[in-house]
Amino acid sequence: MLVEGPEVQVTPVGAVSRQLDDDQVQQLIKSYEAGATVYELGDQFGIERRTVSAVLHRQGVAMRRRGLTDEQIDDAVRLYSQGWSLARIAARMDVAADTVRQRLHERGVAMRDSHGQPRAGEA
Repeated sequence: MLVEGPEVQVTPVGAVSRQLDDDQVQQLIKSYEAGATVYELGDQFGIERRTVSAVLHRQGVAMRRRGLTDEQIDDAVRLYSQGWSLARIAARMDVAADTVRQRLHERGVAMRDSHGQPRAGEA
């Protein structure tokens, strides 16, 4: 069921603004409800994952919370200590790099800078 109102404006990174039509919004909802991630849908529709979330939210779709289990966080700590980047760990676990960073921070893991060195104040 679509909520009445203006079409959704979406602006892919580095692209011209475009709109999802009603059929596309319905397909996005069906795909999400069938298990597609907001990242997959962003790629499929050529929009940012945050835009996917905003469309779903405006349409009243219940959002799934995908976090990391304690076991995955343990693995992330181990991989990060072996020199893996946040992005590489995130890709392996199918979450955002910021999610990995937040969970590592909560575990007290000292973050590295982009050159692999301990960040100032975390050495």
